[in-house]
Amino acid sequence: QVQLVESGGGLVQAGGSLRLSCVASRSMFSMGWYRQAPGKQRELVASITSGGSTNYKDSVKGRFTITRDNAKNTVYLQMNSLKPEDTAVYYCYARPDISATPAWGQGTQVTVSS
Repeated sequence: QVQLVESGGGLVQAGGSLRLSCVASRSMFSMGWYRQAPGKQRELVASITSGGSTNYKDSVKGRFTITRDNAKNTVYLQMNSLKPEDTAVYYCYARPDISATPAWGQGTQVTVSS
């Protein structure tokens, strides 16, 4: 069973930055983050494959950057120019292959104040 451990959330003021990390217990085809704000549906924020192909939610393009270190089974989400609307619980996910059901991290709270 794949285990994911994520960290890096916190409280920042608008315009600030945070860096999220997620470590998987084994190598994975794709990894990334979803987020869920109160009363809202969970949405994909960013993803990256083992080959380096990335995908971003439109509202975070130019502000967030997802990277991974395959040797460490780790993915990072650098979040710059944070806005109050980025406030949510961020959940790391990972898939061992393109068709597999994802594993999920425990979630980390990101709060951006105005």
